[in-house]
Amino acid sequence: MALRITSWNVNGIRNPFGYQPWREKRTFEAMFEILEADIVVMQETKIQRKDLQDDMVLVPGWDVFFSLPRHKKGYAGVAIYTRNSTCMPIKAEEGIIGVLCPPNTSTKFRDLPPDQQIGGYPRPGQLTGLVEETTLDSEGRCVILEFPAFVLIGTYSPANRDESRDDFRLGYLEALDVRIRNLIDMGKKVVLTGDLNVIRASIDTANILERLRKEGMTVDDFFSAPSRRLFNQLVFEGVVRGPRDENREEPVLWDLGRLFHPTREGMFTCWDTKKNTRPANFGSRIDYVLCSDDMKNWFGDSNIQEGLMGSDHCPVFAILKDVVTVDGREVHIRDIMNPPGVFKDGVRLRDWSMKDLLPLSAKLIPEFDRRRSIKDMFFKKPAAPKATPVPVPVKEPPASPSKDLAKTEPSVEENIEFPASQPESTASAPSPAKRASNSLKRTPSGAASAGRPLKKTKATLTKEPSSKGQSSLMGFFKPKTPAAPSNNAGSQEDTKSISELNGVTDIQASAESNEADEADEAKDVSEPISPERVYDPIESKESWSKLLGKRVMPKCEHGEDCISLVTKKPGVNRGRSFFICPRPLGPSGEKEKGTEWRCGTFIWSSDWNGSQSR
Repeated sequence: MALRITSWNVNGIRNPFGYQPWREKRTFEAMFEILEADIVVMQETKIQRKDLQDDMVLVPGWDVFFSLPRHKKGYAGVAIYTRNSTCMPIKAEEGIIGVLCPPNTSTKFRDLPPDQQIGGYPRPGQLTGLVEETTLDSEGRCVILEFPAFVLIGTYSPANRDESRDDFRLGYLEALDVRIRNLIDMGKKVVLTGDLNVIRASIDTANILERLRKEGMTVDDFFSAPSRRLFNQLVFEGVVRGPRDENREEPVLWDLGRLFHPTREGMFTCWDTKKNTRPANFGSRIDYVLCSDDMKNWFGDSNIQEGLMGSDHCPVFAILKDVVTVDGREVHIRDIMNPPGVFKDGVRLRDWSMKDLLPLSAKLIPEFDRRRSIKDMFFKKPAAPKATPVPVPVKEPPASPSKDLAKTEPSVEENIEFPASQPESTASAPSPAKRASNSLKRTPSGAASAGRPLKKTKATLTKEPSSKGQSSLMGFFKPKTPAAPSNNAGSQEDTKSISELNGVTDIQASAESNEADEADEAKDVSEPISPERVYDPIESKESWSKLLGKRVMPKCEHGEDCISLVTKKPGVNRGRSFFICPRPLGPSGEKEKGTEWRCGTFIWSSDWNGSQSR
């Protein structure tokens, strides 16, 4: 069986679950099955260590390695998932420089013993020192796994958003270039994949000539930018303007997407979601799978999956052949994608176990260590219980039946497990079932069967009897009596946590609570509700519609209702709302007249007199 490597900038690790086909099952296991991948490299996970959840880490049949930002919240982040049944790394590191430390140690990756290192770390003088080394590895941008076959680098390169980040971006790409070249000089094969945020050539972005003409820039100037120039010196067939830089005289990586599709246009992997440019495929190709020269023949295909929604990027993949050539002999790919002794001639010799976990595996984080998913609990056979010596019976004088019962079965109090929220007064309440057990002698099997009804009996004691039954249907519409202060505190905490999970700010929450308080006061001062009056929800909705009305939206040139947006660009118009055509931008990336794409309609909301009701 072939082995598939998939890379995807998910723009938030849970973001795809809001789209088809991921929203059906909403599990990472189901996602990976749809991707048909054996290795999944995710970028922009946008989580911190405290945000990790069971379903992210304890994916049945998968291991995972994270690189998370040290300081910034909801930023960057890289994760590599590996399928245990097909591939198992032998080493794992976080960061591109090697200055970070493995879990539970203070020794940097680059200072570990040679047999524990992946290697290829930048040597003194190889980096220009634009950015401090620790800073480069502190944003959660790189995970490196070593298999017997090759070294896999999963990365999320900094984007070119403003000039303040130019030094960091160039410093990161420089470190990436040096590390890859050092690994190849050591004789190791390398696969680089991820969102590199670099456009290679004119064919990799839409309508570049027209865009550069408006900016007064030439194509040579555009591709001579430091980041693009560095990247084109790294890859084969890259066009480099002028002489090559020192120590970058030779390219070392193949762009697999272009290796299999050298002239394909519109092969874009990223689009502007704010402008809705994906339907017209007005985007760029900045996600790659690249490999070193000595293993390019190992791959049978590489492509993009532009039809899979879930992010502003689409997945890209490369497929390794089932049998590859190593040093002139044919080898099954699974034999060299696992530690020695796991596969031989493509046949598995032993199963994966917890002993195969590497120190960087997220499954060894204390919150998840020695835990299993619910699926594993049902499908994995439990370990055989250890044999325990049988105690020798000791002869004792006969005692009363109640004493015999106390010796042969544990007390009812010990069998009952009370929930944490149960009041202490309930636990101390007398149990009628317990008094009955003292008058009868039962065998141990009888005691075991009596455990369940006893728990039920205890539970019934905690149920508070209703002080007053519901007299009529109007009881649903009457305001409820306020709860006890202790319960209010708990409910406020619960509400706060739910608000935070849903992204509701404190200002929104306080505004909603003020509205609720005003509504309650209005109910208190209003006249008592007449039991003969019936509330019609349809009538209520119509009355509110008459009161508020529905704003008439302006029409665009296509005769369709415009959409309303808000200006976010700094300036005098920041915060103003306006109306534009609801259709997406066309292939030109500009508003068009007389076509099926977005027209030139633009109206400030303050200039539109559409407050009348329909």
